[in-house]
Amino acid sequence: MRFLSNVLAVIVGLLVFSVIGFFLLASLITYTTMEEKIQVEQNSILNLNLENRLLVERTSEQPLDLGSFGPIPSAFKAGLINIIGALEAAKKNDEIKGIYLQSGTVMGNPAILTELREALEDFKTSGKFIVAYSEMYSEGGYYLSSVADEVYMNPMGGLEFNGLSSEMLFFKGLFEKLEIEPIIFRVGEYKSAVEPFILDHMSDANRHQTEAFLKDLNNFAVEAIANSRDIPTARLQEINNQMLVRKNQDAVEMNLLDGLWYQDQVTGLLKEKLGISEDESIPTINVTNLNKTTKTKNLTAGDRIAVIVAEGEIVSEPMDGTISSKVFAEEIKKARKDDDIKAIVLRVNSPGGSVLASEVIWREVKEAQKVKPVIASMSELAASGGYYISVPADTIVAQPNTITGSIGIFGLWFNAQGLLNNKLGITVDVAKTGELSDFMNPTRELSELERNVIQNQIEDGYDTFIQRVADGRKMSRESVLEVASGRVWSGMQAKKNGLVDILGGLNKAIEIAAQKAQLEDDYRVIYYPKPKNIFEQLMSEFSNGIEAKLTEFKLGETYPLFQQMERVKKLQGPKARMPFDMMIK
Repeated sequence: MRFLSNVLAVIVGLLVFSVIGFFLLASLITYTTMEEKIQVEQNSILNLNLENRLLVERTSEQPLDLGSFGPIPSAFKAGLINIIGALEAAKKNDEIKGIYLQSGTVMGNPAILTELREALEDFKTSGKFIVAYSEMYSEGGYYLSSVADEVYMNPMGGLEFNGLSSEMLFFKGLFEKLEIEPIIFRVGEYKSAVEPFILDHMSDANRHQTEAFLKDLNNFAVEAIANSRDIPTARLQEINNQMLVRKNQDAVEMNLLDGLWYQDQVTGLLKEKLGISEDESIPTINVTNLNKTTKTKNLTAGDRIAVIVAEGEIVSEPMDGTISSKVFAEEIKKARKDDDIKAIVLRVNSPGGSVLASEVIWREVKEAQKVKPVIASMSELAASGGYYISVPADTIVAQPNTITGSIGIFGLWFNAQGLLNNKLGITVDVAKTGELSDFMNPTRELSELERNVIQNQIEDGYDTFIQRVADGRKMSRESVLEVASGRVWSGMQAKKNGLVDILGGLNKAIEIAAQKAQLEDDYRVIYYPKPKNIFEQLMSEFSNGIEAKLTEFKLGETYPLFQQMERVKKLQGPKARMPFDMMIK
């Protein structure tokens, strides 16, 4: 009883805290969001701090950093599009002399890090400096930071440089103990999204495809670092393969770092580069404020390119962090009918999801492509359903280390009869009018007829997927089948086998869209859907954060399984999705 009262007290406290916090933050927001003229001081540095930030496609123009609030479990997010806009502004602003980059523990998959790294490389063409410092460097954090002119690390820090790995969670043993039978329907040798439910290890096919694209991703990163740090690629590959950086001094001796320094020493270096005394403060500006100084640019331009950002799993109903077919089909339709919008860029970052929702979005992309140029820009992931919605585009652009393909379909169902009967002592009986009136009843085994019906539906969906790709890519069905079967490809591999046209990032896609629409330099780039305003962010972060925290508290170590099953529940009908929980490290 005491435990329950404590839990109740915690819940009430959180609710009270939320209400009070809302009004306090609302007052603060009202004050801080008043229109103000932001000036870039002379001799400034752009402070780009991405430590422990999760890179996503974009954030609000006024993002909330709620990571320090108890009920909010998620990491603070940083928007790639926001950062790239600030880097372009910093490159052109004469008052900004360089960048102080802190990104050793940034979180993001290889392709999105590459896009940001390319933007930093472009910044360097201005002749301005980039100095990077961190206490610790993850593999991805070092890959991004290595673009800097000078890279420093705390003497007691650490640098991870030992190649990439990918982990998957497998639940076969758990289901056996619970007497739950996963029932799988799939087409494609490589459709490994279902493997966590039926195996306790990777299949040979899945291991083959995973190692193939991981090798591509790692080689691409090693080559980029080798060029930036002026290290022979073969030597750097050896360092990476054998994890030869085992002491911090090794990283300096092998030229991965310029020194083991403390932060005050790096601050002194920045002051020296700016030509200011040790007693003076360094004038700095952050991404948000720098973007505010340029937000009125090209407001009078009539011609527009719409960038529709599709990030998350593909589902039918609107949910935070997903690509809802109801929302995105409408956004694409509005862009198609808007005469001021001369071209559309579909920015895709998705592992896929519902076949039905993918088909709804595909239809609107196809209709838009009939009347104006449509360019698909692939980010970290554009796999399975993410590839499905991209194929009608005139041109598909992907990063070399984008993960794409996974052309395949699967269905998933669970027979819980053993759990109910044997574990819980529950039995179920049914009265029905037809043989299939209780079709796919989860309290019993599926009949052979039910299995045949579902498998035929999956195969029909796969045939449609193949035809969508064949039509969109102007390939024969036979050619598509050779690269399908659910296999996952890197962007480089996809370019070679015809699934991708051009290697590059979002800016490249926008450039192609402008060329195809025959636009001059005087055009606007507008991003859709419109981001949440600051009050919507606040309510969403608090409600989602508190709910997630309480659920994790109640479920403990079983919380990851709960998250996995919640994803499954969202994907109604046949699924076009790549493997669950692929963690690249």
